[in-house]
Amino acid sequence: MKAKNIMIQGTMSNAGKSLLCAGLCRIFRQDGYRAAPFKSQNMALNSFITKDGFEMGRAQVVQAEAAGIEPDVRMNPILLKPTTDVGSQIIVHGRPVGNMRAMEYYRRKREFVPAVMEAYDSLAAENDIIVIEGAGSPAEINLKAEDIVNMGLAKMVDAPVLLVGDIDRGGVFAQLYGTVALLEPDERARIKGTVVNKFRGDRKILEPGLEMLERLCGVPVAGVIPYVHVDIDDEDSLSERFIRNTAAKLVDIAAVKLPRISNFTDLAPFERFGNVSVRYITKPSELGDPDLIVIPGTKSTITDLVWLRESGLEAKIKQAASRNTPVFGICGGYQMLGRSVADPEGVEASGINEIAGMGLLPIDTVFEGEKIQRQTHGVFADIPGIFAPLNGIAYEGYEIHMGRSGKLPPVICSGCVYGSYLHGIFDSAGIAEAVLRALCEKKGASFETLGSFDPKAYKEAQYDKLASAVREGLDMELVYDILDRKR
Repeated sequence: MKAKNIMIQGTMSNAGKSLLCAGLCRIFRQDGYRAAPFKSQNMALNSFITKDGFEMGRAQVVQAEAAGIEPDVRMNPILLKPTTDVGSQIIVHGRPVGNMRAMEYYRRKREFVPAVMEAYDSLAAENDIIVIEGAGSPAEINLKAEDIVNMGLAKMVDAPVLLVGDIDRGGVFAQLYGTVALLEPDERARIKGTVVNKFRGDRKILEPGLEMLERLCGVPVAGVIPYVHVDIDDEDSLSERFIRNTAAKLVDIAAVKLPRISNFTDLAPFERFGNVSVRYITKPSELGDPDLIVIPGTKSTITDLVWLRESGLEAKIKQAASRNTPVFGICGGYQMLGRSVADPEGVEASGINEIAGMGLLPIDTVFEGEKIQRQTHGVFADIPGIFAPLNGIAYEGYEIHMGRSGKLPPVICSGCVYGSYLHGIFDSAGIAEAVLRALCEKKGASFETLGSFDPKAYKEAQYDKLASAVREGLDMELVYDILDRKR
C-alpha cells in the first residue's frame, strides 16, 4: 500500500521546516510507523555521502536519523550546491550533472520532475508515512509557474499541507495570512492548518490573534510550537552557531567562516563540551590566541583562498602555526594549506587556473570534472605530533571533492599543521576526546574539567527532546486526521 503523506511548507526560509519535519519523523517512529523524509529540491552546501556513495542534503539525513532509518538519496533527489552568487552545481539522484546559472536551471527544472517522482514513488512504496519538506515559501509568485518543491510538488503527490510561520522573527500573523492570500484557490485548499513556530511566552496572549487567523485563513491553527534548544545538525549557513558571541573557554577552537563554507557540522562534536569554545571568525582581529585553528570545507576553494589571503587571515594563521599553534584543514581547507591549487578545466568557475596555496602542507591539488564522493572508514595510524594519540582509534567519514591531491593517508601532518579530506572526521567515538586531551596536555590543563558525553545517546536524546516539543505544541489528533484525509 502506498504511504500516506503530509507536507510542511513555510512562510520563508529558516521558519523551522527542517526541524519540524524531523520532529514529526521521530513522533511517527515513536507511534509505531515507518516514516521517511522527502525534499524534492534542496539548496545547501552542507551535504552528506550515503553508504552507496550518493550525495544528499544533510537536512534529510537528520530527518532520516530521527525516523530511525538509513539516509537514502531518494529522500533528496535534487541538490543544488551554490558555486557563485548566480549559479549552482546540480546534483540529481546523488550525482552531479553539471553547473547551471540560476536562470538556466529555472528554465529547465521541469525536466527533473521524472527524477523527483521516481524517488518519491519508490519511497512511498516502502513506508507508512512520507514527511515532505518544502523550500522557502510557496508564495514566491515569480517562481510559482515552474515550482517542483512547494505547491507544485504537493499537487504531484496529492499532499495536504501545514503552513509554518516563525514568530521569533516577528510578524507571524502577516506571514501566515499573507502567504495564504497569495495562493491560488486550489493551493489554498491544500492547506489544512497553520503552525506558529518558535514561540516563547504564554500562549494565552496569542489566543485572540490565533482566533482571527483561523477566521482569515479558513483553517485551524494546528499548533503553537515552543522555541526549543536542541543540538541537531543545521541545514545551511543560516546556522545560529555562526552568530554566537562565544568567549574563549578553557580550550578555544577558532574556525574560519569561509564565504562559501560547507559541511560546517564537522566541528559539532567539540561544541558539546561545556568548557570548549568553537568560535567562527571572519577577520584577523577575531583570531586571538586559540588552542586550535580549523579551516573547514568550502564549495569554492580557490575563491575562498583568495578571500582568506586578502582578508589578512592567511598571514595570521601562518604566524600562529610558526608559534606551534595546531592548524587543521578539512577538505577545501586542507587543499588551501598545500603548495598549490590548480583548476585547468574551470571546474570551480572561479576564473583562476592556478593559485599558490598557503604552503603549510606538502600537497598539490588539481581539480577534475568527476566528483569523488564516498564513505571512508579505518583506523588512524602513523600520525605524528600533538595528535599522535589518535593512532589506533577507528574513524568513519565521507569525502566530497573535485580536487585530487595524490594518494595520501586519511590525515597528513607537517609540523603542527594537519589536513584531511574526511568530513565527519571528529564524529566517531573517542576522536574528539583524543584531540581535546592533547590540547589540554599542551597547555597544562585537565581534560576532566571539559566534561564528556556518549555521542550516540546524546544524539538520540536530542531527537526525543525535539519530538517532545513538537508533540506538545501540535494538535497530533488533527495531524493524524489530515494523514487519513478526514480533514
